[in-house]
Amino acid sequence: MNTLKEKILKLKEEKNAIILAHFYAPPEAQAIADFVGDSFYLAKVAKKTRADIIVFCGVSFMGESAKIINPEKKVLMPDLSADCPMAHMADLKKIKELREEYEDLAVVCYINSTAELKASSDICVTSSNALSIVKRLPNKNIFFIPDKNLGRFVKEQLPEKNIILNDGYCPIHANMKKEEVLRQKKLHPDALILAHPECEKEVCELADFLGSTLDIIDYASESKEKEFIILTEKGVIYELEKSNPDKSFYFVETTPVCPDMKLNSLENILSVLEKEDNEVTLKKDLTKKALIPLERMLEF
Repeated sequence: MNTLKEKILKLKEEKNAIILAHFYAPPEAQAIADFVGDSFYLAKVAKKTRADIIVFCGVSFMGESAKIINPEKKVLMPDLSADCPMAHMADLKKIKELREEYEDLAVVCYINSTAELKASSDICVTSSNALSIVKRLPNKNIFFIPDKNLGRFVKEQLPEKNIILNDGYCPIHANMKKEEVLRQKKLHPDALILAHPECEKEVCELADFLGSTLDIIDYASESKEKEFIILTEKGVIYELEKSNPDKSFYFVETTPVCPDMKLNSLENILSVLEKEDNEVTLKKDLTKKALIPLERMLEF
């Protein structure tokens, strides 16, 4: 394992490469990364980097976002098959229909989406900034894509807006069941429940705190409490335990694991650095269109 790490670090330096890893990537990928974070933080890092090569330990939409922001840089994915089902769960035809129906419609696109969906949107958001950005938009009518649960979370807090929800969802978060959360709470009655807004409504209603992956980590780290039930993808345990060795974290019985995120192994990271394959490529016109809503998000 050490040999793998040493080879990766050596190649990274030789090629002026940077490794970005999402909180849901395997622990060994997070440990070797230059920057670890949620999609919003990593988007900002990608925009500022002076590296020639970006190795993105995440899923396809993240690599696309990094490429859109840095079209002149080489963006590599440890495994090109790593994808996010929710990223595809919106219909371009429906966007067109709603634009015709509402003159002032703003299409707000969760960053967890394909480049094609971003290119058809007005602004991107993440789970960290969705509420603040939608609140500041001058538009009354909002079509929130692709995640219905994050859209609902925003809608419930902004009754003054007409937020139209889409049918998309994260299979990992949506699979968490109220009954399993209650069982964990019975086993650990003193534990606070920290949930991601991609969870279903009945699960979110059980939470003591709702927030993005980074918000959950920050909340657990700053809290005086010692026990937490974590309702998001289990990869976050690496950062939680590293930052809080004196605290305990519990997950639902049906362990929330994204198999696509787990494809970012050290072997794949080394291979992609050696061969410089698995490059993210996008057509120039698509890149230009998709850049507009991403830049608007970063400006906000």
